Amino acid sequence: MRIIIAGAGAVGTHLAKLLSRENMDISLIDEDASRLGDLSADYDMLTRVACPTSMRDLRDIGVRDVDIFVAVTPHESVNITACMLANKLGAKKTLARIDNYEYLLPENRRMFEELGLNHLIYPEVLAAKEITDSLHVNWMRYHLSLCNGVLELCVVKLREGAPMIGKKFSSGAFNHGLFRVVAMKRGMETIIPTGNDEIMPDDMVYIVCTRDNIDYVRQQSGKDSHSVNNIMFIGGTRIAQKAVQALGSEKNIKIIEPDRERCYALSEKISNALIINADGRDMDTLKEEGILDVDAFIAVTENSEANIFACLAAQKLGVKRTIAEIENIDYIPLAEGLDIGAVINKKTITSSYIYQMMLDTSVLNVRNLTSADAQIVEFEAKKDSLITRKKIKDVGLPFNVNIGGLVRDGIGVLVNGDTQILPDDKVAVFCRASEIRKLDKFFR
Repeated sequence: MRIIIAGAGAVGTHLAKLLSRENMDISLIDEDASRLGDLSADYDMLTRVACPTSMRDLRDIGVRDVDIFVAVTPHESVNITACMLANKLGAKKTLARIDNYEYLLPENRRMFEELGLNHLIYPEVLAAKEITDSLHVNWMRYHLSLCNGVLELCVVKLREGAPMIGKKFSSGAFNHGLFRVVAMKRGMETIIPTGNDEIMPDDMVYIVCTRDNIDYVRQQSGKDSHSVNNIMFIGGTRIAQKAVQALGSEKNIKIIEPDRERCYALSEKISNALIINADGRDMDTLKEEGILDVDAFIAVTENSEANIFACLAAQKLGVKRTIAEIENIDYIPLAEGLDIGAVINKKTITSSYIYQMMLDTSVLNVRNLTSADAQIVEFEAKKDSLITRKKIKDVGLPFNVNIGGLVRDGIGVLVNGDTQILPDDKVAVFCRASEIRKLDKFFR
């Protein structure tokens, strides 16, 4: 598959790096040579200084033969124009990053298709959805519904005293069939557990279960759930705006934003939140605005460091749930080590959605997990595929792979080594990021 990515910013560069591992023909273009740097030397991709809205540059880089043209520059108008041109010059599919929610409305989809834009993606909306989901299940670090909500992925950091801790997988303690531990993260290492492994304090544990057993997972994790009614946002960014709009009018919401003009703009767009013109980094301001009574504190300013420190301050003042939007991937392990409740990274979320388009038809969904070098992938087992010919323990799956569960006739089932996967089963697989291409041959 041949792919051109226009825009070597955070999203474009991360996506290009992700795809370069998949033996695809990747070209990354940008008008600024400094953004491209030495990427072509470090990764299997072609980089080129080019203007995505120049027909000559698009022809020179071979857009007529491209399977997917992805425009993710910071400028919506450039992305839309580039995709329209790429489509007219022969690109089979196009995708544009946008920042106008109106374009995503169903009634506008056909118009954009006619213009040559097959897919539109709004990163801030995706990040806002992550935030609202995180507030609904607030005892987890991360939560993801799999296979249309029939299965759930729960990511929990375990503390001393949790019932799961200290039990080896070979002991049979986890053979109850109520949930399945598919991976652990210990420090910087992602572990796919085998029989001799055991869960230790401060491990980040990745658990697959059915929806009915989420509360049992919470109990075994030693966690308490609490209601979230009073919410404080620091930073009146588009992520905050979309998250607040999604939360509705049932919550008591405050947005603290230092820019007066942005506050005026927010007050015109948002009716279900109190907009406060103040500096959210100031402890006295936070106390004056009632942080001692807040259930959840969400830092979504444009400064990753400020978001981390704001969440730490909120924790010190007793807030039970903190969420930080962190754009610098290098800061994510630091934030997790400091026990910030949840970390949102816009570029990894966006890249996951785009990445899914590049995969084969046996892949229904894929999410790159912010906190681990791993992916959770939903496959559909095809008729006569390798995965359906033997029991899981005998099929010869790659080492860094763990099947969490499957959905058969709408019913969620946790798996073990003796499980036989059948054609049309929807299968949730946890794997290292480098293994997804190896897995495809088992399911297609």
